[in-house]
Amino acid sequence: MKVLIDTNVLISGIFFGGPPRAVLDAWAEDRFELLVSPSICDEYVRTCDRLSASHQGLEYHSVLATIIGRGHLVPDGTTSGPITDDPDDDKFMLCARDYGAIVVSGDKHLLNASGWEEVRVMRPSNFLSHLDNPDSP
Repeated sequence: MKVLIDTNVLISGIFFGGPPRAVLDAWAEDRFELLVSPSICDEYVRTCDRLSASHQGLEYHSVLATIIGRGHLVPDGTTSGPITDDPDDDKFMLCARDYGAIVVSGDKHLLNASGWEEVRVMRPSNFLSHLDNPDSP
């Protein structure tokens, strides 16, 4: 199963835990293939750098390096128009469309766009249930 992890899930998984951390743990256990694109990697790095400045002592470099190093790098997708209400989120939808992947996100813009071009967007907890029972809707 191919998956894109939205930045909010990645950040929550690295810095805070809960279902987002369980998603990262499932990836570490090779339960799905993580896709990343250059623009997604760039957003991951910029967001982690920005957040770590306000959360001194939180280590994210090794986790981020592993994600970028072990993730399957794919080209950024292109489109002729907006997909979500936040154009910064469109990169996830484009990659998911191009590679038949699921987007794991808690972002309302991405969740509202679920179904575009048959792209499925799932909250972390729903995705974890889907991993345990892939035949469920």
